[in-house]
Amino acid sequence: MTLEICSGSVQSAINAQAAGAQRVELCEGLVLGGTTPSYGTIALTRKNLSIDVNVLIRPRSGDFLYTDVEFETIKEDIRMVKQLGCNGVVCGILHADGSIDVERTRELVELARPLSFTFHRAFDRASDPVKALEDVIATGADRILTSGQQAKAIDGAPLLKQLVEQANGRIIIMPGSGVNAGNIAELMKTGATEFHCSGQQPFASKMAFVREEVPMSSPLPDENLIFESNVQVIKEVVRNMQS
Repeated sequence: MTLEICSGSVQSAINAQAAGAQRVELCEGLVLGGTTPSYGTIALTRKNLSIDVNVLIRPRSGDFLYTDVEFETIKEDIRMVKQLGCNGVVCGILHADGSIDVERTRELVELARPLSFTFHRAFDRASDPVKALEDVIATGADRILTSGQQAKAIDGAPLLKQLVEQANGRIIIMPGSGVNAGNIAELMKTGATEFHCSGQQPFASKMAFVREEVPMSSPLPDENLIFESNVQVIKEVVRNMQS
């Protein structure tokens, strides 16, 4: 059995290793579902860990339908991860109709080699999980991180079991999302041998002075909306600065 910990910081990754995890998935922006971590975060994590370090490559929050520019960004980040000596890449791309983008994902798998490749929870937004499994296998990916297309893996257990059986050893099915000590035994009944969880616990800031009325983030966005800087909005700001 393999336990992978989704780590949103260097310290979380260090804690995961200390706790006995076999692997970490390193990312940032967990509250947004995870985005690509910084160069410094990756470098320091690799320096401090002896266990495997897989890195999430996701250039933004939201959907998994990427533009050409975003696709090139993903490829550059994969090259960075390889240079830093990590063990694996975690990524995935969909078409607008919810099918797996086999061609571009296969290109990423080949670029990532000899690192392992995990097709992440973009799978859980796929329109047909049975076909999606075969398509991901066709990309050459090593595993699929999935909640069984439910908010929590325990609720997706029936589909997870079906996917494990359908995969029949051709690819690893790794349950993730809401995996914890209370449900891991039940999830093991799916036949899966790798599991993904964060093991997060909140802790209070050590700041003695707090200005509650000044938030550092906006309310959580709709995952079906893509936020992008708008040329006209920026031009208006520039005009007002120059007036």
